[in-house]
Amino acid sequence: MSLIGRKITVLGGGVAGLTVAVALARRGAAVTVLEQAEAIREVGAGLQISPNGAAVLRGLGLAEELERIGQRSAGVSLRNGSDGARVLRLDLTRLRPDQPYYFVHRADLIEILAEAARSAGVQVRLLQKIERVSLGDHPPHLSTAQGALLEVPLLIGADGLHSVVRAALNGKIAPFFTHQVAWRATIPAGPNIRPEAEVFMGPGRHLVTYPLRGGALRNIVAVEERHRWAEEGWNLHDDPIALRFAFKGFSREVRSWLDQVEDPYLWGLFRHPVAPRWHGNGAVILGDAAHPTLPFLAQGANMALEDGWVLAESLAGHDSAEAGFAAFQLAREARVKRAVEAANRNAKAYHLSGVPRAVAHLGLRLGARFAPSVPLSRFDWLYGHDVTAAGV
Repeated sequence: MSLIGRKITVLGGGVAGLTVAVALARRGAAVTVLEQAEAIREVGAGLQISPNGAAVLRGLGLAEELERIGQRSAGVSLRNGSDGARVLRLDLTRLRPDQPYYFVHRADLIEILAEAARSAGVQVRLLQKIERVSLGDHPPHLSTAQGALLEVPLLIGADGLHSVVRAALNGKIAPFFTHQVAWRATIPAGPNIRPEAEVFMGPGRHLVTYPLRGGALRNIVAVEERHRWAEEGWNLHDDPIALRFAFKGFSREVRSWLDQVEDPYLWGLFRHPVAPRWHGNGAVILGDAAHPTLPFLAQGANMALEDGWVLAESLAGHDSAEAGFAAFQLAREARVKRAVEAANRNAKAYHLSGVPRAVAHLGLRLGARFAPSVPLSRFDWLYGHDVTAAGV
């Protein structure tokens, strides 16, 4: 299908929406992004761009920008939460010297994608809160919060966890509360911050930290198992005392970081099923709208980047939009399900206690000594995959 001049509307100006907008516009499509915020920006903290996500940014011509905004990771360390003792370290500079991992502030990634979109001719319309999408024997209809009705030829739903496009395709399905909550925060980093992702593990909880913006900031994500429900959302504030209390049994180093946190964000972690139906009646969904994932494999943004590229390729390579949408789901569904399941397993591994914890940590230490490449090679299917390669 020729995309030259084809009018396509993208709902959502996050990572998935901007990526697909850039990829489509560079193939000649006339792309409009509808964003509910007053500006294209992303609050929040850090994320990790693994080699599979970096491949997409390179494919979009943003390799230099990625190097500018990102910091290369030297490794991943798993540590005992109570005393900080190292359980396992993966040296990424040795195990994957040609496939760098990056630490990136989410706002910086959004900025370079938004600039690429503007340069490609994408039209961005702000303050466009879409409350309902109607699909049927007509082009997609979008109802705005202001009462307007928009009709668009083709609709791409990149509108996240609470996607109205997903609901129009699949109906509303209540997510499952995992009985885990996560805090996120950034603090000024000290001069000796290690250029690696560190995971401090304890019974029923863990904390991940890594540098941002060249080591100027320390990113913190702390997860606790609890029975008390917490709302799902990125912009809910919590009392820092609650965060410090949850990790009071962790090492002095961890406690010193948490003592600096003044205004943490808190969100409940919910499992959403991968949507059974990704497309239909002139609409398609991608990213979190199609396959939300828990944050325990750091793949949310990377899967969104991959989705954006593959969707644009699928539309360009098929005779009709529906055929392109179907090819997109076929190409992506098994892979994203595998990533979601791997993230779910990591959550359990980080929170072991008692004898299972001791056995698991011993196994990790022995493995690091005698077969250091094995833990990372288990994820070759994930990190080694390049959707921009011919034929993918």
